[in-house]
Amino acid sequence: MSGSANGYTRNKHCLANRVTRCVSEGLFSPQFPLFCFLQFDVSSDKGAAAFNGFMGSKSYIEGWSFSPADSEMFAKFESVPDAAKFPHSYRWYIHVAALQGVRGLNLSPPAPAAAAAPAAAKADAEDEFDVFGDDDEEDDEPKESRADMLARLKKEAEERTAKKEANQRTLVAIEIKPWDVEQDLMVLWKKITETIVQDGLKWGESCNLADVAYGIKKIQCTFVMGVNNSSDDVVEKILEMEDEVQSCEVTSMNVL
Repeated sequence: MSGSANGYTRNKHCLANRVTRCVSEGLFSPQFPLFCFLQFDVSSDKGAAAFNGFMGSKSYIEGWSFSPADSEMFAKFESVPDAAKFPHSYRWYIHVAALQGVRGLNLSPPAPAAAAAPAAAKADAEDEFDVFGDDDEEDDEPKESRADMLARLKKEAEERTAKKEANQRTLVAIEIKPWDVEQDLMVLWKKITETIVQDGLKWGESCNLADVAYGIKKIQCTFVMGVNNSSDDVVEKILEMEDEVQSCEVTSMNVL
């Protein structure tokens, strides 16, 4: 049996004796969990090995869920346990770190400390294991005020809206009614599409002639307009041809 296993066996015997004495004296109760009797000095290889054996078949220090005992034990570690030497401690440590939202863990094996400078080695270990994931470079950067952030977000939203509107197109359908049956509606439609010309306005390639009443027909056609165009302006210009056009109405508008 290895030295770490022997140490863990001795710890279990000592623990049993201490628990027996405390129970006989009426000191042990559910309010004082079993872990309270265990003392692991994880800063030494002996204590780290004992704790690794203790966690061999456990996911948490006490019971089946995360508890303050896990947080208390977690705080005793100055660095991530060696995965090769203490696999159970390493597994538990990484799991608890994730539950507590700890970032910036250095998962590489820790470098051996220099005997002549223990204080410097401890400082290096603290630098490797950053519990809160602080970034000195980020701290050096000027922080954006709330007013500046709101102004920036508003400007970005306005730019996105303007870009979207600039590319927006609308399909408009209209109906044009003439005065009498003798009018050549195809000539009238061609005249309208050639006369009313605007930037962003595009007429359909053809039109449809639909019956109205008493032999009179109406022109049904479409055009596509941009955000800077107005269907009212187009209808108004068609109605200005009052000698040839009786009425003009918009029947539908659909954003493409």
